[in-house]
Amino acid sequence: MVVKSNKNVASGTKAVVKKPNPIDIHVGSRVRLRRMLVGMSQEKLGVQMGLTFQQIQKYEKGTNRIGASRLYQISRILGVPVQFFFEEAPMEMNMAASAGGSFQETKSEAFIMEFLNSREGLELNRAFVKIADTKQRKRVVDLVRSMAEDEEK
Repeated sequence: MVVKSNKNVASGTKAVVKKPNPIDIHVGSRVRLRRMLVGMSQEKLGVQMGLTFQQIQKYEKGTNRIGASRLYQISRILGVPVQFFFEEAPMEMNMAASAGGSFQETKSEAFIMEFLNSREGLELNRAFVKIADTKQRKRVVDLVRSMAEDEEK
């Protein structure tokens, strides 16, 4: 775990600020992704687990680590195997865990995960996968690219 020390100027003491473990952040983001995919609120998940929605928020942000029994409970409620929460972990994270190196995701991976975890990203993804015709899908991608190019100009 990375620990950052901030010196308190007024008292001269140091406050220790702990950063969440990158694996806890990844697992939490996967909980949030699955919860949103099934259309469940933090409050509803919390009620089913006997927790507050604030606790679910802390799990999803990686602020609080999810214990094994809780993760198993979440997997049952959300209808996925426990492994789901560890899937698609950035390659650097897997290699770093075995080599003792950095756990940091690349900026593009972080951006993609942030987008996919957003309400708009999930809605866009849900609607897009419902389009069966591959030509229609290509047209949607072309439209979005065109709109993005207009924004850049």
